[in-house]
Amino acid sequence: MEPDTRRVLELAFTRAAAWLDDVAERPVAPTVDADAVQDALGRLLPESGQDPVDVVQRLADAVEPGLIASQSPRFYGWVIGGTHPVAVAADWLVTAWDQNAVMRDPMPGEPAVEELAGRWLLDLLGLPAESSVGFTTGATTANLAGLAAARHRVLADAGWDVEQRGLVGSPGVRVLAGAERHGSVDLALRYLGLGAAELVAADDQGRIDVATLEAELARSSRPTIVVLQAGNLHSGAFDDVGAASDAAHRHGAWVHVDGAFGLWAAATPRLAHLVPGLARADSWATDAHKTLNTPYDCGVSFVARPADAVAALGAQASYLVATEAGLDPWTLVPEMSRRARGVPVWATLAALGRSGVAALVDGLAAAATLLADALRDVPGVEVLNDVVYTQVCVAFGDDERTAAVADALRAAGEVYASTSRWQGRTVLRFSVSNAWTDEAQVRRTVEAVRRALESVG
Repeated sequence: MEPDTRRVLELAFTRAAAWLDDVAERPVAPTVDADAVQDALGRLLPESGQDPVDVVQRLADAVEPGLIASQSPRFYGWVIGGTHPVAVAADWLVTAWDQNAVMRDPMPGEPAVEELAGRWLLDLLGLPAESSVGFTTGATTANLAGLAAARHRVLADAGWDVEQRGLVGSPGVRVLAGAERHGSVDLALRYLGLGAAELVAADDQGRIDVATLEAELARSSRPTIVVLQAGNLHSGAFDDVGAASDAAHRHGAWVHVDGAFGLWAAATPRLAHLVPGLARADSWATDAHKTLNTPYDCGVSFVARPADAVAALGAQASYLVATEAGLDPWTLVPEMSRRARGVPVWATLAALGRSGVAALVDGLAAAATLLADALRDVPGVEVLNDVVYTQVCVAFGDDERTAAVADALRAAGEVYASTSRWQGRTVLRFSVSNAWTDEAQVRRTVEAVRRALESVG
């Protein structure tokens, strides 16, 4: 190793370790804006080279004040998990190895690890063992991969080769989704040229109405995809995947499950009742960088019949070395160039084991329940959802007051939760996604909410 390489890596380790040592007690919100970061870095391209150690030092000094402490156990914004140390270490190795992890035979090291991780995930989640597993950037591309396989299959069943002929002139594809589907589903459908989904009524917690779904399925014999969700963004509620899948299959439809954070309920006996019949769907999408607490970025796409994934996403070129055993990673996801996102997943699963993953998911759900119960005891707080998993939605009166309390909470710096709109109201959403959010952190969170309420008056 060149001396400069070792010096710069040692500095990067020192700064990374210092960040991780302090992240639980740092102010959660950034303290500077993007313009200030660019000012600190210097806006003009240097005319000549600079010492790499100085560059990394300046990078860390400039960027850290602009970081959000999403690894804090009191960070509840969006749905962003913490990071297990073993996953961070594995991700560093992936960066140092610098492999394009898409060809199984010429560069077998990382694909072998990802294959193991994939098999373990199928086992943990109770999905069909023969399913394909592809590692993507996140749930949006995991949804895209699953829905691409769905588009291929339903059109092939109608006698149309969409990969060769495109969508123009095809019988078309009808997509049915719950009224409270996540926006990533809309994006994936847009990317695939399928347009907007036809929305099916949902109940007050966002669960699709299966009877209405079946009635909609009966209205047309066109090629159809049904999109379900495991874990509503606001309530955490789950569609009845088994019953909805049975209804869809009676009408020849494909069933895709968007389970960005909720699919992990299947990994623990205490919560598996939330996803009855999960294995009866045809494809599934989730994120590891949410509930499993691996680093960004890592989504996972599962397709029950791998041939459908390969037909939709695979490519052939003379320079690619196709494997004669198993599946090449490039045939299962949109990217033909990517880092080995599955390696940190393997490391996390290996470190936690089956019981550790179950304990992780159980702990997140238990912390959400504790948080909701404690917030209900605070005058002026209204918990709006049935807390069945990891989501807690609250309001503090009217929309203006809820927004003001949320701003005060974030400005204080100890807790971060994100505002949203749900059921026609402004809400503050606590997404419990960090493995280190325990009872003590919940108590600190509740006290911070009390102070924010008092500051608003």
